[in-house]
Amino acid sequence: QVQLVESGGGLVQPGGSLRLSCAASGFFFSTYWMNWVRQAPGKGLEWVSTSGASAYYADSVKGRFTISRDNAKNTLYLQMNSLKPEDTAVYYCAKGGYSFGDGMDNWGKGTLVTVSS
Repeated sequence: QVQLVESGGGLVQPGGSLRLSCAASGFFFSTYWMNWVRQAPGKGLEWVSTSGASAYYADSVKGRFTISRDNAKNTLYLQMNSLKPEDTAVYYCAKGGYSFGDGMDNWGKGTLVTVSS
């Protein structure tokens, strides 16, 4: 049974940093592309970043966010720097497929990030 559990969200001031974690279990983590997706209050889902053989980022976070993974710990990370109020959202970890661009078939419950002074 696939499980994805996000952690690390919270309240941070503009310009601050947070690191999100996603603990994965129930599948062979290292062989799958993994994603971060967010949903701002009252808005739809927005893809943030993907990790696999390479890393990809949405233009809105490029240069500020860094995705990484520790395959030995089955954990995905998102380092978020220079946070802006518009980064406020629930951040979800989502399991991809064997190739970049495959759909996301399992999601965590999310962790809330609030950027506010």
